[in-house]
Amino acid sequence: MTPNLKDRVAVVTGASRGIGYFTALELAKAGAHVIACARTVGGLEELDDAIKAVGGSATLVPFDLADMAAIDKLGGAIHERWGKLDILVANAGVLGTISPIGHVEAKVFEKVMTINVTATWRLIRSVEPLLVKSDAGRALILSSGAAHKCKPFWGPYSASKAAVEALARTWANETQRLPLRILSVDPGPTRTAMRAQAMPGEDPATVPHPSVVAAALMPLLGSEQTETGKLFVVRENKIVDYRMPE
Repeated sequence: MTPNLKDRVAVVTGASRGIGYFTALELAKAGAHVIACARTVGGLEELDDAIKAVGGSATLVPFDLADMAAIDKLGGAIHERWGKLDILVANAGVLGTISPIGHVEAKVFEKVMTINVTATWRLIRSVEPLLVKSDAGRALILSSGAAHKCKPFWGPYSASKAAVEALARTWANETQRLPLRILSVDPGPTRTAMRAQAMPGEDPATVPHPSVVAAALMPLLGSEQTETGKLFVVRENKIVDYRMPE
């Protein structure tokens, strides 16, 4: 069930394509004002057009998540304009290379950790003061089954997703007495550019479209959702399971 997000303010990273794009669109459909962040200006502009077409509103913030100063400024800019933040969807990420650990170039490993882990931590630090001002702050950290499967040749990506899950669980434990609720989610196989990079021989029609996955995520972002620190899993186009990490 899609929550009513009228008058809510939401940040979505990686919003120019894939799961981020369609999650931003779903948030706008539900009434939220979307602060859409991504590197690709053209993709953000397409998103803005799509949001306007459904009667929604957005603020476009083009920047690279490797720019830590820009992440720091984001929180300040949101504070000046809205004074709070209701929803964070930390979706942006990179795959790196599919390669034996010993063959991964240092610059590739460092980029994966910078974008997937360090930028997520920096984003949390930037917007947490705003999320705690909301009466029902919600943060969704996108993870992956790779964090637990640890398949051969997926070392940097698997490690990065395990790290962001640890960040989310720690953050949830630190804020469990506040209205803020923090979740991780494994969206499952999804028809994205990253998936195509990882699985070049796969027929994209055999995996769900990101619009379907985004719709499944929506119940996790409303005030009715009261869990925190949990890992949810999207399968067969809906939230079907969650695991309580020990």
